[in-house]
Amino acid sequence: MNLSGSSLLADVQGSADQRALVIQRVGIKRLRHPITWQGKYGIQHTVGEFNFAVHLPAEQKGTHMSRFVAMLQQHMHPWSVADAASVTQALCRLLNAPRAFFELQFPLFIEKTAPASGVKSLMDYQITLACEATLAQTITQVQLQVPVTSLCPCSKTVSAYGAHNQRSHVTVHAQLAADVWLEDIIVKVEEQASSELYGLLKRVDEKVVTEQAYDNPKFVEDLVRDVAIAVRQMPGLSNIQIDAENFESIHNHSAFASLSLS
Repeated sequence: MNLSGSSLLADVQGSADQRALVIQRVGIKRLRHPITWQGKYGIQHTVGEFNFAVHLPAEQKGTHMSRFVAMLQQHMHPWSVADAASVTQALCRLLNAPRAFFELQFPLFIEKTAPASGVKSLMDYQITLACEATLAQTITQVQLQVPVTSLCPCSKTVSAYGAHNQRSHVTVHAQLAADVWLEDIIVKVEEQASSELYGLLKRVDEKVVTEQAYDNPKFVEDLVRDVAIAVRQMPGLSNIQIDAENFESIHNHSAFASLSLS
């Protein structure tokens, strides 16, 4: 008798459990994998970190962890916002689960042009896509971190010359429709900062961005309010929260603000 066939091996995970306890989430975390991403300006290669999970009924001993990895291996086309919903629903069917959860974190790269010299360089933005699904419904959320420059209005007002400025992180949390481009959200955020950031600047560009920041001072409170006003006008976004953190250049601490839109 050949005992090596998988059909002859016991399915321990699929056996019954007698402890009468539901597990709300069980799965795998921090699975890193190369991916292609369908961005607004074309397809790019990056590295994603995946979390997969399902709701486990009380009567089932375990879930089939290998099926999460198998699904990822079979995903051959570029990822997009819409894939978060379709993959999470597919997990429900594949694992016979009433509810499934999916999360993908990755750096999104955008080519930017310096304001004076015109030199081009890449900027990276940290993206987290999360989806919760049943066979009947999906909810997709995004967390998008945008680094910018902020210049202190108080410092500019009280100083005889100069004003302190710092790099800031603005994070947008929102429920997301499938047809929203992440690049459009990034642009909206950058437009509200004292100045946006670039991967590469020449001296003529440094003059432009420094003076632009000086002419456009923003408290951390200004950042979250201005970004909220800009982002809430975008179609396809709901349940919005804006966070901002200023990595202060004259203190050994950060300033932060958080604003939620009902």
